[in-house]
Amino acid sequence: MTDEQDEIEKSSAPLIEHLVELRQRLIWSLGGFFVAFLICFFFAKHLFNLLVVPFKWATAWAGLDPHKVELIYTAPQEFFFTQIKLAMFGGIVIAFPLIAAQIYKFVAPGLYKNERRAFLPFLVASPILFLMGASLVYFFFTPMVMWFFLAMQQAGTDDQVQISLLPKVSEYLSLIMTLIISFGLVFQLPVVTTLMARVGLLSSQALADKRKWAIVLAFVVAAVLTPPDPVSQIGLALPTILLYEVSIWAARMIERNREQERVAKEAADEEANKKASLSEAGDGTTAS
Repeated sequence: MTDEQDEIEKSSAPLIEHLVELRQRLIWSLGGFFVAFLICFFFAKHLFNLLVVPFKWATAWAGLDPHKVELIYTAPQEFFFTQIKLAMFGGIVIAFPLIAAQIYKFVAPGLYKNERRAFLPFLVASPILFLMGASLVYFFFTPMVMWFFLAMQQAGTDDQVQISLLPKVSEYLSLIMTLIISFGLVFQLPVVTTLMARVGLLSSQALADKRKWAIVLAFVVAAVLTPPDPVSQIGLALPTILLYEVSIWAARMIERNREQERVAKEAADEEANKKASLSEAGDGTTAS
């Protein structure tokens, strides 16, 4: 039995075993999310205060007192449900490594050894890239967006009324969550395109040929996913374009490595054929 046939035999299992395995993985994933949700809900106010820090930075940039930042809620239950939403979001983020590991453990037995080796690095790179996108939102784009909105305030004088920004807790959380999810998903672009290039669904040349359409699509997606202000839209579109270029480079690296492996395999096969020919020629001479 060849190694490939042996791997096929190992990857095959009755349907009931797959269902039992799926149930076990779901229990672990939901249990991890539930524990993370409870922890985040217990610290929900601390987490919300942490998310308000970029708003304080923006207030300082606007020349206002960052110690007087004020958010409001207009319904009795609004802040409670905001904390639940924050705990769910934090629970998913914290439990994601466990959930991803359970998905990998469920899928891995059905993959060949080389496919498992190829898939595992992307499983590690995906949360790292998501955290990079979230960090960019927290440390740069949220303060920039809030500074943009704060600049629209109007001081009260004899000729004009005072207009002040008093964001609701639910709306502020929705804004920063939308930005984090948008940037986090966009930062998965190299992972998705590299995986597609590895399995042969995309090529670096095809990505390069579609570059101008990708630029237009990046601005369209940014306009849909972000608030209607130019700062956040341009801020999401530019990293998307940069990540698209990284994807082209990664696809070229994969194609180059694949070509080197093909050449090395052909050289090894040719060398093996030569040795086999010499061995047959030697056997023929001995027989004579």
